[in-house]
Amino acid sequence: MQVPIMKQGPYLIATIQGEIVDEDFIHLRTKLVRMVSKNRSRGVVIDVSSLDTLDSFATRSLRDMAKMIELQGAETVIVGIQPDVALAMVRLGLFLKDIITMMDLEDGFSYLKKSQGKRISHD
Repeated sequence: MQVPIMKQGPYLIATIQGEIVDEDFIHLRTKLVRMVSKNRSRGVVIDVSSLDTLDSFATRSLRDMAKMIELQGAETVIVGIQPDVALAMVRLGLFLKDIITMMDLEDGFSYLKKSQGKRISHD
């Protein structure tokens, strides 16, 4: 399944729609990293609200995406982790260490806008 990626000003939005397999995460990672560079994006929001599970590969893939995007000078926010998914992740010891998570797209964009303002004012 292809994950749609939309451009919204200086940000990219990747909305995962339904369950995806490991190869889809690899494709998403490659595509997002390239699009961040091509569009000179300042931030990425990855919406996982439609996922019923996040296994170890999916969690590691999200963490890797965020780190690769960070190395290009952009930030990543993961939004929409459902309560049952969060509970299962904690029970399985799966964490998105050092990755920003928010409730929804609105919160994710608010965070990126505030964060970008801080980064710009300190430069």
